[in-house]
Amino acid sequence: MRGTVMYGPGDVRVEDVPEPSILEPTDAVVRIVRACVCGSDLWPYRGIGVDDDAWPMPMGHEYVGIVEEVGADVATVRPGQFVVGSFWASDNTCPICRAGYQSACVNRVAMGALGAQAELLRVPLADGTLVATPELPSDDLIPSLLAASDVLGTGWFAAVAAEAGPGKTIAVVGDGAVGLLAVLAAKQLGAERIIAMSRHDDRQRLAREFGATDIVEERGDEGVEQIKQLTDGLGAHSVVEAVGTQESMMQALHATRPGGNVGFVGVTHDVALPGMDLFWSLAHLHGGPAPVRRFLPELIDLIWNRQIDPGKVFDLELPLEEAAAGYEAMDERRAIKALLRP
Repeated sequence: MRGTVMYGPGDVRVEDVPEPSILEPTDAVVRIVRACVCGSDLWPYRGIGVDDDAWPMPMGHEYVGIVEEVGADVATVRPGQFVVGSFWASDNTCPICRAGYQSACVNRVAMGALGAQAELLRVPLADGTLVATPELPSDDLIPSLLAASDVLGTGWFAAVAAEAGPGKTIAVVGDGAVGLLAVLAAKQLGAERIIAMSRHDDRQRLAREFGATDIVEERGDEGVEQIKQLTDGLGAHSVVEAVGTQESMMQALHATRPGGNVGFVGVTHDVALPGMDLFWSLAHLHGGPAPVRRFLPELIDLIWNRQIDPGKVFDLELPLEEAAAGYEAMDERRAIKALLRP
């Protein structure tokens, strides 16, 4: 089959790779209908956070598709069903999963190591990882269902972790797909005011479409000051950090009012919080790799009933064979998120 492999920074190739098969009785094999490039895929693309001995590596962890085959112990999905899966495979039964943190399942498997930017994908722990749609979806719903596999679920977790809700002001640091969908999530969760931090016209327009009431273009200390001016000098009740850099994390912490909440989901690289800043902030910090599986049933229902349309974050659609062009466009910020058609 054809699959995407990264051989080094900036070196993305689509080539013949072995087809997956059932290895464990809890596995499923899914024929990928749509995959996509994630903002976190750009870290290795830029040569950040990857050891030299990691290359080459299969790519992709966001996926929707049709179940082709299941192992003997799989009970909740069957061949022919359309499924959405999380970027972490989880059993959904261990104590950590039952507490709602499937991304830290004691038996978790990173789907990125298996490569979802391909024609077929082996999904371990299929019963705990895959959620079937009520029937085969219409084509126009597929991008939104794909978004639920990661960026929507991650943005949703960020807003939940930041305790966005009625009567609250939420600020979102980061205008990539996750940040934009955190805006959508905050709107759905009932936030009264939603401040999107963005300096790009196309992303500002989409943020407003998803529910942003205010736009702040400044970054760093200037951005924090703008947030405070919009909140009577207090800061936001809730702040989402959806980038993962030192600047974005400090911007989020400093923009939060005392007693407020930071939901951080940006993949952190070389981020260190100064102890005194944290001490005096009186802020609650909650985040990490999103337990997307916790939210999938609710998100699929909202999409299926056309109450939300997160698929609008895909502004570039390419055949799988042109995956490298998707990486390049996102790296150069010519695209918010690239969708791939196997």
